Amino acid sequence: SFPKAHRVKIHSTNTLERLNKEVKRRADVVGIFPNEESIMRLPGAVLTEQNEEWLLQNRYLPQHTMAEIEQAAENDVTEALPLSA
Repeated sequence: SFPKAHRVKIHSTNTLERLNKEVKRRADVVGIFPNEESIMRLPGAVLTEQNEEWLLQNRYLPQHTMAEIEQAAENDVTEALPLSA
């Protein structure tokens, strides 16, 4: 199982909801799009901005907690392997 700090982030859809809300807000500001390409550029711009913000912030799932999960998985595998005589 995942650590508590990860479970909250994995099971939450707040991040997706926030992104969708931002795309909708910007689409409402524009109103009418001149062509299909401009419609596709809007979510691309929002996602690019969000990606840049995430790169500057701390990792979404910290590296040390990912190492804990990997170690626990390795322990589970070694415990499940039968010992040969």
